Amino acid sequence: MDIQIRHLEATDSHDIFDIYRHPSVSENTSQKPYLSSDQVERLFGHSDHFTLVAELSEKVVGHITLFMTTKVRDRHCAGLGIAIHPEAQGKGIGKALMQEVVNQADNWLNLVRLELEVHADNHSAIALYERVGFQLEGTKRLSTFKAGKYIDMLLMSRIRPDYR
Repeated sequence: MDIQIRHLEATDSHDIFDIYRHPSVSENTSQKPYLSSDQVERLFGHSDHFTLVAELSEKVVGHITLFMTTKVRDRHCAGLGIAIHPEAQGKGIGKALMQEVVNQADNWLNLVRLELEVHADNHSAIALYERVGFQLEGTKRLSTFKAGKYIDMLLMSRIRPDYR
């Protein structure tokens, strides 16, 4: 299995849309289920976003995005979002994307802090984030609605090692 990591291209929108059409993906995001292709394109069409995709057999099966800010005092920080196609989960794609985005953040984008929110019941994602250096910062109690009930969101961050 040869995973290719590369920058997002305009022609990737159909494959990205395909990832988000799966309920098991959308239920672990803050997006509503069944996004339209226009909504997916708007999510990734910002110049202040840095998005990498994972390609397997010439099909995009995952993406990771750093949400940069234009706020002067916060330019050293970025939010992070990741999604993997259900058929490609468990194959090391999330780990490969996380490792490369951390490399880009540390060595090319001059970011010090990466931060994310994750559903408290998404144990595999939490384990992945911890493996690449993210730490728990706090809990937003009952902050999101999922499958008919309110659940907690965990706040996690990674500080570039040379700033600790």
